[in-house]
Amino acid sequence: MFFARRLMFLVLGLFLLSPSAMAQSPAFESAPALDGVFAGVSVKTHAEVTFALYDVAENRLLGYAGQRAARRFTPASTFKIPNSLIGLSTGAVSDTDAVFYKHDGKPKYLKSWEKDMNLREAIKVSCVPAYQTLARRIGLAEMRRMVRAFAYGNAETGERVDQFWLEGPLAISAVEQTLFLARLAQGQLPCPPDAQTATRDICRLESGDGWTLYGKTGLATQKPVSIGWFVGWVERGDRTYTFALNMDITDNSALPLRIELAKTALRTLQLIDGNSPKETF
Repeated sequence: MFFARRLMFLVLGLFLLSPSAMAQSPAFESAPALDGVFAGVSVKTHAEVTFALYDVAENRLLGYAGQRAARRFTPASTFKIPNSLIGLSTGAVSDTDAVFYKHDGKPKYLKSWEKDMNLREAIKVSCVPAYQTLARRIGLAEMRRMVRAFAYGNAETGERVDQFWLEGPLAISAVEQTLFLARLAQGQLPCPPDAQTATRDICRLESGDGWTLYGKTGLATQKPVSIGWFVGWVERGDRTYTFALNMDITDNSALPLRIELAKTALRTLQLIDGNSPKETF
């Protein structure tokens, strides 16, 4: 019954996300209000940046640097969002509080990775070894099928199930990130509703007066320039706004800008208020 239920959602999803059934992406509109947020970044950091925001209710796409917003990059740790969803949907992990990653006792890149973890903990500290373990549990064939069903970027997984979102060939644009997240935020992906609800829950970052912010950072380390990501969505009243920022990272000191710039843009568009949180993921 468990697997029959998931097969039903996968078959339905393959129809819903087929080229003939998918809604066409709206044209990208430049938002002049954001020029002051991003215009000085290249001068100060020698980095290019883009920001895309999708207004789900209005089917409207706007932001800054539209040409770059359409360019695909390796998703890096932003793929932890679909990786979590696929793990929950396929039964590779039973729920967000089940410990699925066992620390092997060896030093890791971050001290915070040196412990046993469940999904809720692993996404918070962006534990790469934990999500590689999850990907191996899912398996390449199932991962490939789900990534294609999501129409996630170029949907290319290659042959290494625990590396394709870190080193390629998977790639996705800022615009495509917003459209994928819109389907997740609305529970419209070809997955069980409870898996989508659980994935949304572990992506929650903070809330304020009438709004809640969800998201995930990422850093695609590549030469000559690394790519930093911050993607997510804002629920404000009964409206949902998905967003994606990516930028060149020439020095690790620029990493906090991923969140700072995106949140400044969201405040400028009057979608959130308050200060940026301490970066812990």
